[in-house]
Amino acid sequence: MRSTHLRAHALIHAAAATAAGVGAGLAQVPGSDAPVLMGLQAALIAALASLRGAPAPELVAAEVLGTLGATMAGRGVSQAVVGWVPAYGNAVNAATAAAITEAVGWAAWEWMEQPR
Repeated sequence: MRSTHLRAHALIHAAAATAAGVGAGLAQVPGSDAPVLMGLQAALIAALASLRGAPAPELVAAEVLGTLGATMAGRGVSQAVVGWVPAYGNAVNAATAAAITEAVGWAAWEWMEQPR
């Protein structure tokens, strides 16, 4: 069980680091990182579901990502306000993308622990 939890940590942190790179790299083009980040987060959830042995990882991913749509909307607002500012916008975008991806990963992991 501990090994599974450590693998989940590694998956979530790697996805968050990747999301930070995407957020930083695409900060000056509003909305351009959203499809990439959603795909990354869906892949993360599917990987966590597979690791956990949860059935139908695609359904799990769709349900968890659907509940976090409001968070992505908030991220869009922060990107519109400061994302276009060189350097500062890149840093804010990177931090926000990483934090949201961490939150998505841990929310999915916890969601999968709940009895259905």
